[in-house]
Amino acid sequence: MFSRARQVNNVVGKALRSFSAAAAEGTPERKVAVLGAAGGIGQTLSLLMKMSPSVTKLSLYDIVNTPGVAADCSHVNTGAQVTGHVGAEQLDDALKGCDVVVIPAGVPRKPGMTRDDLFAINAGIVAGLVEGVAKNCPEAIITMISNPVNSTVPIAAEILKKHGVYNPKKLFGVTTLDVVRAKTFYAEKNGLDVNTVDVPVVGGHAGVTILPLFSQATPYAQMSDEVLDALTKRTQDGGTEVVQAKAGKGSATLSMAYAGALFADAALRGLNGVSDVVECSYVESSVTEAPFFSSKVKLGPDGVSEIYGLGDLSDYEQEGLKTMMPELHASIEKGINFVKNM
Repeated sequence: MFSRARQVNNVVGKALRSFSAAAAEGTPERKVAVLGAAGGIGQTLSLLMKMSPSVTKLSLYDIVNTPGVAADCSHVNTGAQVTGHVGAEQLDDALKGCDVVVIPAGVPRKPGMTRDDLFAINAGIVAGLVEGVAKNCPEAIITMISNPVNSTVPIAAEILKKHGVYNPKKLFGVTTLDVVRAKTFYAEKNGLDVNTVDVPVVGGHAGVTILPLFSQATPYAQMSDEVLDALTKRTQDGGTEVVQAKAGKGSATLSMAYAGALFADAALRGLNGVSDVVECSYVESSVTEAPFFSSKVKLGPDGVSEIYGLGDLSDYEQEGLKTMMPELHASIEKGINFVKNM
């Protein structure tokens, strides 16, 4: 029994050490804030950021229950110092001096809800939080998790513009979960080691706007049209799959927290000057006619250092790109108009 416990501890310890393999002694001190830290995504995400060697100070904010989450995380024996902040009056303190602000705040999806159904509630929440970023840490990188990401990122951009502090290189919509799902489903279907698999996912972060580029997957595996279509649709509907499996008791919180932590850690590594940090992310872009679009992005000390094109697309992927555009444009406009009408 005790031998087994030691084995488990060794595995966990190895996972923690590899979470940010590029982090090392002498890296800059970094403060990260999680806004929405007491929620379903936020609690797990807070724990994962506490585990990251790249984080020096971890600031946890929510409208309720944050002191308990902060106390819980603070007992984990990793280096980051944790503070808890609760309520609007403590938002400024939570954000001052931040290098990265991760925003999972808002209500989760429920059975029958689309990401657009979340808009009326989450749009206002995001706008208020980004106002706080603009006032307290305008140079920080923002990684947006709150749905609908296709609209909340444009909302954040417009709020930052109003304050004269918008930097498109430092605003990211987190689409990493789509990549995580595509890698998992592709590896399972083709009998591959998921740790060796890469699948770029482009477009947006909702339904048909999610386009996995399986033609560019590595290692490449030939798939029938039927399998390709099924894997694409499963990736697009991954959130719905989890909502239905939880039978109304929750949404994709654990996998989203994992994906959010992966991207935040990538942003930190980029800030710290680690070379060749490349992730898919929803950013201001000229890759297509859509003003915001997700594709591979190189992360550096100033945020976005390069936005990569789409490469060669299959006929199926070209059709998917065409199909997504009306919905993507509408979601972006919806976010922009929300701020204009505030």
